[in-house]
Amino acid sequence: MLIWAEYGRARHPDGSGVGARRVRVRRDGYYARTAMTVFLALASSFLWGGADFLGGTLSKRRAAFAVVGASQAFALLLIVPLVLVLGSAGDPRGYLPWGIGAGLVGTVSLAAFYEALASGTMGVVAPIAATGVVVPVVIGLGTGDRPTWVQLVGVLLAVAGVVLASGPEVRGAADGSSRGGARSLVLAAGAAVGFGLVLWMIARGAHYSVAMTLLSQRSASAAAAVGVLLVVRRSGGLVLQDVPQLAVVGFGDAAANGMFALASRTGLVSLVAVLGSLYPVLTVLLARFVHGERMRRIQNVGVVAALGGVVMIAAGGA
Repeated sequence: MLIWAEYGRARHPDGSGVGARRVRVRRDGYYARTAMTVFLALASSFLWGGADFLGGTLSKRRAAFAVVGASQAFALLLIVPLVLVLGSAGDPRGYLPWGIGAGLVGTVSLAAFYEALASGTMGVVAPIAATGVVVPVVIGLGTGDRPTWVQLVGVLLAVAGVVLASGPEVRGAADGSSRGGARSLVLAAGAAVGFGLVLWMIARGAHYSVAMTLLSQRSASAAAAVGVLLVVRRSGGLVLQDVPQLAVVGFGDAAANGMFALASRTGLVSLVAVLGSLYPVLTVLLARFVHGERMRRIQNVGVVAALGGVVMIAAGGA
């Protein structure tokens, strides 16, 4: 590739140096594209991590299902215009069952995740939920895929990290020294499985239409949450003052999806996958500095190991 050519020696045959300028232009274009990819992928991680933190924080005083339903409704406000601009409404309907399935599973998973964040230690819960990337790898094994050695090492590292990070929480549940205890860990693990299934279903639906898969997913998610609230005849404790925070959660989640999709279109898939998988880092940091969470040393090691495993799984599959 010309971007790797030695700048000073790439010359046009007539000696004019046009070839050298062409090398510089292509090289500069590559660096600019890479910089934009890094920015978009990191921005998606930042928005996802921030949305998770705000959603979990709001769920400390409001019903998690209500927070999910309201925030997903706000997310729709961003996705619907995107579908209209892209003209995706006429895409093949094969996406529909996958999008609806992802929405229903995602609603339960996100509610469980927010409840775990609200009742447990965010610095432990967020990395555990992020290990859901293991699920598509396991499904792939059942359908004949062969994971790379990087992914297999990542799975082992992620599992070891979860054990290290959650061990003190489980033991502390017995003597009351840990907040949330085993319940928050079970919810986080369930959310991880659900998130992994959602990733798999969205990938299947994306073969037909990315935009319409996301639209059907969000629509099903919002409808399911609202349906539950209507059945129980409760608003989940939501009040008008919660609207700004709910809007930030919904808009942030939707914008993160869009930025990640844009970053993925550059072709630097491995870079995007790694940077996009770092979103729990911000959740952990915000929990530490805003809520004053403190974890034991072995839990910190476990969190780092779990995040490292997530990155390896994402990178190995890209």
